[in-house]
Amino acid sequence: MSKKYITSAIPYVNAKPHIGHAMDYLLADIWARYQAGQGNEVRYSAGTDEHGTKVEQKAREADAEPQAYVDELHKSFTSMVGHLNVSVTDFVRTTDTNHQRRVQEIWRKLDKAGLIYKDTYEGWYCVGCEGFVTETEAKNMNYTCTSHQKPLERLSEENYYLRVSKFTDEIRRFNETAIVPAFRGREILDLIKDGAQDVSISRPKEKLSWGIAVPDDDSQVMYVWVDALSNYITALGYPDKDWAADFWPADVEVIGKDILRFHSIIWPAILLGLGLKLPKKLLVHGFVNADGVKMSKSIGNVIDPMEIIDQYGAEAFRYFFARHIPTFDDGDFTWQKFLAAYNGELANDLGNLVSRTANMLKRFVGGSTRVSEHFSWDSSSFNQFMADFRFDMALGEVWNLAQHLNQYIDEQKPWEVAKSTVKQSSDITQVMSYLVSGLLEFSKLLTPFLPDTAAKIDQIFGGDSVGEAPILFPKAEK
Repeated sequence: MSKKYITSAIPYVNAKPHIGHAMDYLLADIWARYQAGQGNEVRYSAGTDEHGTKVEQKAREADAEPQAYVDELHKSFTSMVGHLNVSVTDFVRTTDTNHQRRVQEIWRKLDKAGLIYKDTYEGWYCVGCEGFVTETEAKNMNYTCTSHQKPLERLSEENYYLRVSKFTDEIRRFNETAIVPAFRGREILDLIKDGAQDVSISRPKEKLSWGIAVPDDDSQVMYVWVDALSNYITALGYPDKDWAADFWPADVEVIGKDILRFHSIIWPAILLGLGLKLPKKLLVHGFVNADGVKMSKSIGNVIDPMEIIDQYGAEAFRYFFARHIPTFDDGDFTWQKFLAAYNGELANDLGNLVSRTANMLKRFVGGSTRVSEHFSWDSSSFNQFMADFRFDMALGEVWNLAQHLNQYIDEQKPWEVAKSTVKQSSDITQVMSYLVSGLLEFSKLLTPFLPDTAAKIDQIFGGDSVGEAPILFPKAEK
């Protein structure tokens, strides 16, 4: 058994959770459960990013104090974690006093290492991204943030800087080897082809009061990304003496493509400055569109993940977004696609398979589930897809097994095999034994994706006699 550590990006609490946040949680949970199934000790860290300009502005609009505002909104994120059945072991709030204390100590370590200096920043800034933007980036974006569709702001202010440029070679190597999928890493390599640039890591308190104070300088507040990125190690207790160093470096950090440059440039620089190892992999997923169009509040096409979960359950949500949204690329959600997958694959392929098998066991072999015909299924492709973080493809392999078992029933026709003669009695036992052992293998492979459904299949077929077989996925209409 080895120790495994996975993190998901911590979202801003300036609005309720959206599909992108759910994708972070889901993908990280699939990997965490898979590793736990291999006998490894897993820690999975998530959290909420509660400082910054956006949060401060939203609190003001709501006529609330920032702390009260984030206290209320943070509940919706922990609620989603619970409803999605996500196996988080560590949940960090950046307003937590321990996190703030640890981040200030991280700042002091970077400063002591000679990596922080003060200078005047003159350039572009996106409030929505909480990010400073180089002139080249701004020009390529036509001076408008592509994620938030708002003009960039021109700033001139005195800030502290982090010497990211010192680590250009190491950052390049990180992006060449650690980014999944690799084409995302190549995007960053193109961005830093002339070298990584030093970045502003603070803002004047008069411009931003809601954040962690810079140690020994009350006039400046830490840039939210230094505060937020550090959560991946403060969750383990860093830099306290008793921090869980045996779980670092993270095996995987799951993020959306819109925050890749912060995680692939600034975050490595912070870690290298602290003398810590870099994460082994950054798993970068794309966006989920609604009927081919980017979700937007102004358009009114935003899909609330809780609406799906409340109507059809977490297992149906997990299935659709794990299998029908590409792990590496942008995907598309429509209610039509969702219901087609729910009824055709969950209710029909799987639900009918389970209920048919349970009923035939009762009819033909007295309900016995004792296995005499051991099922053999080549799971090498499944394991390779999991190792490559192609979770959509891995779940496709699991579904191939369900379809195989359905086809086996159609070809063997157990209801005919069960008729007459003693010899055929032996044959029907073998046929039903094959189905039972096949479904138990199926549930094992399914566990990282649909843990509750897998557990129900085990309950039905895992004893000496067949258990009660509830309808796993009742046919649905929108």
